[in-house]
Amino acid sequence: MLTLSYLSAAALFFCLIYIAFYYLLLDWSTEQRMIGKLNYRLRTGLRYRLVERFKSHDRLYRHISELLEALQLKLSPIAFVAASALCLLAGVAVGGLFFQSVKGTLLFGCLLGLLPYTLLRSLLVSRRMQTQMDFLPAVELFYQCYVVTGERQVRIALQRTIEEKRLLGPMQSVFEQLYRNLSVRGDDEASLRLMSAALGHVWADYFSNILRVALAEGVPISDSLRELLGDMRKARRAGEQERNRLLEIRIANFSPLLFLGLYIGINLRYNKDNSYYYYVVDPQGRDMLLNAMLLIFASFLMGLWLSRKKM
Repeated sequence: MLTLSYLSAAALFFCLIYIAFYYLLLDWSTEQRMIGKLNYRLRTGLRYRLVERFKSHDRLYRHISELLEALQLKLSPIAFVAASALCLLAGVAVGGLFFQSVKGTLLFGCLLGLLPYTLLRSLLVSRRMQTQMDFLPAVELFYQCYVVTGERQVRIALQRTIEEKRLLGPMQSVFEQLYRNLSVRGDDEASLRLMSAALGHVWADYFSNILRVALAEGVPISDSLRELLGDMRKARRAGEQERNRLLEIRIANFSPLLFLGLYIGINLRYNKDNSYYYYVVDPQGRDMLLNAMLLIFASFLMGLWLSRKKM
């Protein structure tokens, strides 16, 4: 296991040095002609082949790209996968050197490798919780703009809704992203699916279906929007109860980590020497820390899954 950890540390060090030199050279070559030559080289090099190989896995590539775009992060899917791979190498290296066991090496590597994706999912859940209360006023404003514009074009109503600057919280950026994708992207289905992923609740799916019918068939959707608004107003109290449950789930997610930090902090405060021995030197203590981190990570994933089911 030490050999595997040393190899992972060496690979991680090589990747970091490569990335550092790559971006230094990219910043240094400021002329447009040199940048064009560099891009041409990339299309025939190893990096370009790796990107094309990753794009061949359509479901995985589309899932990661939609997740990044729903969060409006200026990060490419291949860069995210590369960061996850670096975290995996770092986890294998640190796990092998600290835990000195097959279990510690593999589990700690998997934990760090999955950490970027878990952080993105938690950010998406937080954003969905912020947009739940503001979705009803946003649909009401869109309905007003749709009626005022003559019930003709969904894109014109979206533009009018954005120009009003009355959308609350993150809903302004969500509707701006939807209008931009519908105007530029050329794939209405992907644009509506992206909005549903960013909001993450059943009312967003209904709203997306209504817009999908209007964009595909060009029929008026005033009656459907009125029915949707009526159903959303009736379900507002139930939605408040669900948000309270989601808040309880999020608090429960972080409570094991807080208790572990409190427990270790108290032991270090009153007995540093013995705590260092049983947490760092003793193999059973290191195994206990690994099991604790594994359980905390599993509980965090369970909380994310329950939050998704509640929305």
